[in-house]
Parts: sequence; C-alpha cells; structure tokens
Amino acid sequence: MRVVELWRYPVKSMQGERVETADVGPAGLVGDRQWGVVDLATGLTLTARREPRLLFAAARLTSADEVVVELPDGSVADDDAALSAWLGRDVALRRAGTPGTYEIAENFEDEDGSPWHQWEGPAWSFHDSPNGHVSILSTGSIGAWEQRRFRGNVVAEAGPGDEQTLVGRRVRLGTAVVEVGGPIYRCVMTTRPQPGGIARDLGVLRTIIAERENMLGAESVVVAPGRVAVGDAIEPAA
Repeated sequence: MRVVELWRYPVKSMQGERVETADVGPAGLVGDRQWGVVDLATGLTLTARREPRLLFAAARLTSADEVVVELPDGSVADDDAALSAWLGRDVALRRAGTPGTYEIAENFEDEDGSPWHQWEGPAWSFHDSPNGHVSILSTGSIGAWEQRRFRGNVVAEAGPGDEQTLVGRRVRLGTAVVEVGGPIYRCVMTTRPQPGGIARDLGVLRTIIAERENMLGAESVVVAPGRVAVGDAIEPAA
C-alpha cells in the first residue's frame, strides 16, 4: 500500500485540510482533532451527529497552537461569540486537555425519536476513541464514495487487500510507526451533507452495515512519532 492522500481535521466535525506532508506526534497527525466546540449549557462536545451544521464550517492550522475557523458565509469566527451567534447557542472553542463527552443516537434511521447515549473520549484529543490516533482508509473500501464522509487521516491506494489487512500489525507511515488495532465502527456522520455537493444519504451507512458489518477504515495508535508524506509506502515495521 502507498499513501495517496493525507488529511487533518483541526476542529472536531468541521471541514479539514488536505496536506502533502504531516508530522505525526504521540496523539496522531499534529493538529488533528485538537480543538472541539463545547456546548456551555450541557458540557457536551458538539459533533455533526447532533449539530450537522458543523460540517459546513472549515478549520485550518496557522501554527501548531493556533486554528482559524471559517463559517459557511466565508467570515472568520474570531471568538466564541461569533461561533455562538452562528449556532444559536452558547459555545466555546476548547483546546484538548480534558476528556470530551460525546453523544450518539441509538437509531440513525430515526434520530429524533431515538434515545441518545453518551460516553467520554480521551483527554489528549477530540477523537471519539482512545485508539484512534491515526485513521487509515483505502481507495478499495471507499469505492465511489467521497472520502470526506469518513474523515480519515491516511488514504491508501488499493492493493491486494484493503486497510483491514493491516489490522493487528505494526506498520511504518513514512518515518512514523503505528500499531493498527482494529476496524472503525461507523455512525450517522457518514450520511451527513457536506460542502462540495455531498448530499444527505442514509444509504451509505445502510450499505456499510449490510456489506461490512458496520466497519470501514482502521484505527491505529502511534508507537513512534515521525513524518509522513503522500507517496510514502505503508509497510511492516521491523
């Protein structure tokens, strides 16, 4: 396998950045999921599961410690007041450092009528899972779907098999080493509309459930930091 695309998503559930190279630190691609939008009334970290509008804002790094958020109208949200005015609720953009609390509807086919369950994520980033430092997809498993539906960090070219052939293995991404722990359980996020003509499509998740037991992509933890670039081979680490 070989890396064909690299993505980082500085703010959870917002649009991210496609990059040619990326540093890989202990928490994954540097800057990835290092900020989240917190609802001040509930204390929950908002995601596009509950607040789909987040996918229509975009975040980019200006440095390892600073992020710029662009709202759908093209304006820049300079502070929490601007974000709150856009979303119509009191929110704050928070840096990772304490565990985020997330929620998901039990039934993605009827979110309004479904119970919502909560869980706590890791403190070091706004990933849903403590095992999700770097997520890997392959062009074989994505197929004709737009990869932004799955918000992966690394997109690999399809080879003899998809990313599931990496599960349980320690592999090298450029000079970084990751341990691929397991497949990624998919949720209603994959069905949400996004900028650029990505329409709402419940059929995406229905297909993943029917054909892939609701799994697509593979999650990994960083064993050794390094640097990865488009074109790097994904190969077993010694």
